[in-house]
Amino acid sequence: MKKIKRLSILLIFGCMVIRPNLTSAADRLSAGAAKVNITPPNPRYPVHDSLYARALILEAGDSRIGFVSLDLGGYTNIPLAGKLKNRFHLKEVYFCPQHTHSAQAGPIDFMEERITSAMQTASESMFEARISGGYRYFPQLGFNRLILRDDGRARESWLGDEHYRAVNPERIPHGPVDNAVGVIKLEDTDGTPRVLIMNYACHPDVAWNNFEISADYVGYAAKYTEESFDNTVTCLFVQGGGGNQAPLFKDGGRTGPDDPRPSNYDLIDRMGKLLSIETVKLAGELYPNPHDAADIKVYADSLFFTGRYDKKLHYNVHFSVISINSRYVIATVPGEPFIKFQIDWKREFQPYGLVPFLFGYTWNGGKWPIYLPDVRSAAYGGYGADNGPDLIEVGAGEKIMLKQLENYYRMMGVFKE
Repeated sequence: MKKIKRLSILLIFGCMVIRPNLTSAADRLSAGAAKVNITPPNPRYPVHDSLYARALILEAGDSRIGFVSLDLGGYTNIPLAGKLKNRFHLKEVYFCPQHTHSAQAGPIDFMEERITSAMQTASESMFEARISGGYRYFPQLGFNRLILRDDGRARESWLGDEHYRAVNPERIPHGPVDNAVGVIKLEDTDGTPRVLIMNYACHPDVAWNNFEISADYVGYAAKYTEESFDNTVTCLFVQGGGGNQAPLFKDGGRTGPDDPRPSNYDLIDRMGKLLSIETVKLAGELYPNPHDAADIKVYADSLFFTGRYDKKLHYNVHFSVISINSRYVIATVPGEPFIKFQIDWKREFQPYGLVPFLFGYTWNGGKWPIYLPDVRSAAYGGYGADNGPDLIEVGAGEKIMLKQLENYYRMMGVFKE
């Protein structure tokens, strides 16, 4: 009888010891990341600093999604998206170009090989992850480039008048802006940070007319952040609602490629470093919630729009809402959404203990809608608001974000059916 009791105690103790290592795929969040150089092999301008693609794969249970952050002005590729989804068993893959004005995409085959290589490495380096996320507010680095003038109309910051100097050299902090950086941190089970997503809303055009290849401030911010962790962390920069946001650190630009005046990389370096400092500080303050259950939900959708002035223009805009661990809520929106949508999205969820992010300039299918102004901005005007290339119909942004909100609550099973 004593032997049976001892054996039972040993069996119970043994189960207690090994149980933490028996987490199933459905019980854990897994992540993998990679970074590859995408500087074009034959660039049209001299290369000042390299361009990169950074890939991230997230998986929980049977839900698996991918992100590719790109040091590019824009990037869409329907055939490649389909290949990546099939090859890596992804529900969705999101291309996140940062809208860097000094970038250049390489040839199609080169870009597809580089992005596929990054995704392959990410898929081969998956680890059990713990996720955390939040915001850090700090003195703003950008301003709203559509400034309301005395005649009641808004005009671009690069147009001066008797009150405002062109390009805002005094660095007047016109609003509205969102002066916060958002961070999603993925660490391994030992608590070692492995991946950071930096989410900030501001045009990467510190060097306006650069005539050199550069990732601008976003490349510097990602580089400094990775260096702060001895390059053991992959830092993906994902643009927010930066459609009407310009950097306070602004180089007026060169007149052409033969202009002997160099671009002011001190400004690019300074803005990138300041953003990195705040990102690293915030990353050090984030800790995963031990009570979170690993889970990824995705609700992908689309809406059809016409042009604002040209009704023959057709836009089939794809977007998604993503929930991770029922705590982190990501809205992905293609094109260049204005800052109001980011501010409103955060206000919708923050009072309820959720951590929301707006991933602007993020594509997973359909047609790129270019600018997505809010209705007020579309009324008062300015570039991207009431003039610019192929403007979408008024109210498209509000309709997309309202659908995102509805889809989130349907995805989470809140609506009574």
